[in-house]
Amino acid sequence: MRVGVHINRFDHPGGGPALAAELGAAGAAAEAAGVSWLSVMDHYFQMEFNDGAEDPMLEAYTTLGYLAGRTSTVQLGALVTGVTYRHPGLLAKIATTLDVLSGGRATLGIGAAWYDREHAGLGVPFPPLAERFERLEETLRICLQMWDPDTNGPFEGKHYRLAETLCVPAPVSSPRPEIMIGGGGEKKTLRLVARYGDACNLFTTTPEEVAHKLDVLRGHCETEGRDYDTIRKTVAYSGDALATGDLDAFTRDIAGYTKLGIETVILSPRTGEPAAFIERFAAPAVQRLAGLD
Repeated sequence: MRVGVHINRFDHPGGGPALAAELGAAGAAAEAAGVSWLSVMDHYFQMEFNDGAEDPMLEAYTTLGYLAGRTSTVQLGALVTGVTYRHPGLLAKIATTLDVLSGGRATLGIGAAWYDREHAGLGVPFPPLAERFERLEETLRICLQMWDPDTNGPFEGKHYRLAETLCVPAPVSSPRPEIMIGGGGEKKTLRLVARYGDACNLFTTTPEEVAHKLDVLRGHCETEGRDYDTIRKTVAYSGDALATGDLDAFTRDIAGYTKLGIETVILSPRTGEPAAFIERFAAPAVQRLAGLD
């Protein structure tokens, strides 16, 4: 099992002027530690459970572009982009640009969006959940069409209409950037993973619950005629061991997931200084998980 790091706080003691150096240090620490994935969240406002909307928040893809220039091996992505935040044609172009400039290290992480306050705050439409899922599926189809060099024609959907799906230069990733769909909704989200996704991201609730979600995903794969084993399975861990620094407790927490085919566990630092967290906790966690079977 591999280790990823998800940066979701930007409340550095040095404030905004310190963030660029801190993120560069985090990228260097991640690669030195053997961390395989580095992500940021895609929000306009900081989330309420991370101290609230008034706390610092950086725009995701600008931040990922900066990290691309400060790293050379780690996979980069948003965990995850809300489908309402950007027009799908623009989103495909943004993800492609990240992929090209990072040398093929971009993942398009995407979900149905949920944080209504930030939408209202910045005047961004926030449709009902059913419509957001419709838009999510159309967005996935648009991205795949834009990444197909043989299909540059129009796209006609219920919510989006594109006269041309040109995307030049093409992604560096072969055959295209990875698509990670976040969430564990059994009727819609996991069906979309089976139909369009290359990776899924679930929460470490319990091994039994994650096993159930994966069984549901396997059923959707059978319905879609998709090989279940081609989907990369990841989990987001936010247990108390991250705050206490207890690697033994972390290893015990994760041990039950190792037999489920989970490829990567993603850790979220509870601090605005992710570089130190990576050196102190993520680096030894990489070694711990490499020894689990």
